[in-house]
Amino acid sequence: MYPKIDFLYLSEPDMIAAGVLDAERCVTVCEETFSLLGEGDYLMGGANHNNHGMNIVFPKETKFPNMPVAGPDRRFAAMPGYLGGRFDVCGNKWYGSNHANAEKGLPRSILTMMINDKDTGAPLALMSANLLSASRTGAVPGVAAKHLANPDAKIVSVVGCGPINKACFTAIMTQLKAVEKVVCFDLFLDKANEFARWAEGKYGVTAVGVDETEAGFRDADVITVAASRLKPLHFKDEWIKDGATILVSGPVNTDESFLTGCKIVYDHTPLQEAYVEDAIASGNKDAYYSGVIGGPFYRLIDAGKLPPLKESTGLGDVVNGKKPGRESATERVIFIACGMAVFDISWGFEMYQSAKEKGIGQSLNLWDKPSLS
Repeated sequence: MYPKIDFLYLSEPDMIAAGVLDAERCVTVCEETFSLLGEGDYLMGGANHNNHGMNIVFPKETKFPNMPVAGPDRRFAAMPGYLGGRFDVCGNKWYGSNHANAEKGLPRSILTMMINDKDTGAPLALMSANLLSASRTGAVPGVAAKHLANPDAKIVSVVGCGPINKACFTAIMTQLKAVEKVVCFDLFLDKANEFARWAEGKYGVTAVGVDETEAGFRDADVITVAASRLKPLHFKDEWIKDGATILVSGPVNTDESFLTGCKIVYDHTPLQEAYVEDAIASGNKDAYYSGVIGGPFYRLIDAGKLPPLKESTGLGDVVNGKKPGRESATERVIFIACGMAVFDISWGFEMYQSAKEKGIGQSLNLWDKPSLS
């Protein structure tokens, strides 16, 4: 046993050099993570081991002059977890967010990731995590596309043309090889057109930008939704064709008839159950549901119009062959992704290993010998 502890620091350029933007590799790692989730070889926060994370939210008013007050998407979150399998490490993503960051030329969220030894708690790596988080967020619907979409899908619709949906689309395109057309919807047409030009240049497909919601959903084979939290959108049952797959990574609402008439696959049903527990504990379930991605589904479950979460399908069950995914070419499927720390851990661990192999990053010293021992 040696008391000296060094750990690896990885800047954003280091993460790029380590391969954080390798979408196909990230989909493979996230598929492996889903398998571990399905087997139960993981832990997350909370007494139920399934919490998304712990948030600091700010009050609307405060008597303390330096305390922040509430603002659009202004919060901090700690997302801890343990992931087993070949990863076998603990980790925590520390997440700060403020919509007003754009006025300072900063991204809305600024994230870091720490990977720790599971036994000693010693840090193994501290890394820039904006690209890490975006990549794994995109890879999750990429895994879903592999298992739930019709493989001959020709039209993909991108609903919300920000950086997260660019990561989602990039991952989805690693799995769908027959795509010919991309429809890019955003409330701001210039953003939609910019995304369309990028998609045409990168993939050689026909792409069009639109700013009408219906045009973003109608006739698409696969729809990836990662729109703004500031204005959740609503799509209608009649817009969704037979055989369509909707991959949801952001808030959305739709007709009750669609949700009760399609196949629903969740990223991980125990996570969804933890959200419901939090909603009950909040004392105002309806308000809580309005702030989370799965809210419309939880309301219908409470009303007895959808099966209980314990009877529902998680993507880990599909990956492991325990439950069916798509069962026919005409079935309409919706996938709900709420995000979990274990994906940051698996992709972060992969980048840590890659950086060590390539000699990337800076070694930092915690101590040569602990003063307290």
